[in-house]
Amino acid sequence: MKLICRQSKLKGEVRIPGSKSHTIRAVAIASLAVGESTIRAPLDSNDTRAAVDAYRLLGADIRMREDCWAVRGTDGALTTPENVIDVRNSGVTLRTGMGSCALLREGMAVLTGDEQIRRRPAGPLAQSLNDLGAKVRSTRGTGTAPFVVEGRLRGGETSIEAVTSQYLSALLINCPLADGDALIHVPLLNEAPYVEITLDWVRRHGIRLEQDDLREFRIPGGQRYQAFNRAIPADWSSATFFLGAGALDGNDIVLRGLDTGDTQGDKAVVDYVREMGAEVTVAQDALRVRAKDLVGREFDLNATPDALPMLAVLGCFAHGETRLVNVPQARIKETDRIAVMAQELGKMGGRVEELEDGIVVQESKLHGAEVDGHGDHRVVMALAVAGCAAAGITVVHRAEAAAVTYPEFADHIRALGASVEKE
Repeated sequence: MKLICRQSKLKGEVRIPGSKSHTIRAVAIASLAVGESTIRAPLDSNDTRAAVDAYRLLGADIRMREDCWAVRGTDGALTTPENVIDVRNSGVTLRTGMGSCALLREGMAVLTGDEQIRRRPAGPLAQSLNDLGAKVRSTRGTGTAPFVVEGRLRGGETSIEAVTSQYLSALLINCPLADGDALIHVPLLNEAPYVEITLDWVRRHGIRLEQDDLREFRIPGGQRYQAFNRAIPADWSSATFFLGAGALDGNDIVLRGLDTGDTQGDKAVVDYVREMGAEVTVAQDALRVRAKDLVGREFDLNATPDALPMLAVLGCFAHGETRLVNVPQARIKETDRIAVMAQELGKMGGRVEELEDGIVVQESKLHGAEVDGHGDHRVVMALAVAGCAAAGITVVHRAEAAAVTYPEFADHIRALGASVEKE
């Protein structure tokens, strides 16, 4: 699919969909829990459906109704899947699912995904699961999917460098159901706010653990998750694209449904766009962003790597230089987002320099161009916003990837007045 974007002014309101991070954690924990859980206002997207399908294969009974999913959990007694678990494009599902498959008492599971997933690393997680008693191996010996996983997590001690927070989250979600206690050392952690989301979920639903900051965790084994009835908050990562769009010349956007008290790290984007000069006002259930002259700034994105594509676009419209740094993990997302954003914005006239751990953007006059979304949802949405601000026509190829987290993105931006056509 292509998105054909023309220069447009964006004004109006948009309701942000549910959080992918929260929804997938909800599916996993409800599937491991005793009894029936209710997930209200979940995100229904390709990634969250991948999680649903994975946990159905592991024995959870999941009924998806509009705006409400009912999950009858397994009480930790997962069943050996009858087929390969295909996580499609969902890295969270792959890594969380690897941990859950390590709880199997019989048989084994095979997890794989699309071409991007089969390039994304998970070797450190596999090693930690092995340290804790499971048997996990990469079929190609590359530390990437496909993975064969056998149980069972017995407990013990491991050390993991969490270059992506998903490694640690997978252990925190699944180790409480191991036979014995686990001690996890974390000498390196990127994306700390995502671990805070995980800790909130496990603690709210019956799990006890002790921690030394985010560097060491002691998790008693033999625990049980309790069923829950919980609404999913709106997704600050998805909101980033409308926060950024509202900051561009002539635009005025109201975002609804966001919770400024939520643990999601990407709520920091509100501060980023303010610091660049946009006018942001917050009221109950409404956040308004209006364009002002933007000025380049330096941002440490280690905790908010998903913001890099949109902030790179904003940098092109900001006076001076914008530096997005300390985010090496952006190179191991669905794509190498540092390289990809430099390449695609360059096609539009952007003056962008790659750093090993980030990107430097100079004020640039963007023009329409044929660009490639590289099958990466966040790259697609950032380039579409750029296309609505640049002179001429921008065609974003491989734009179907937006459905991974935001199936309604094109419709929502069009409702704000954007000239965006699907083809």
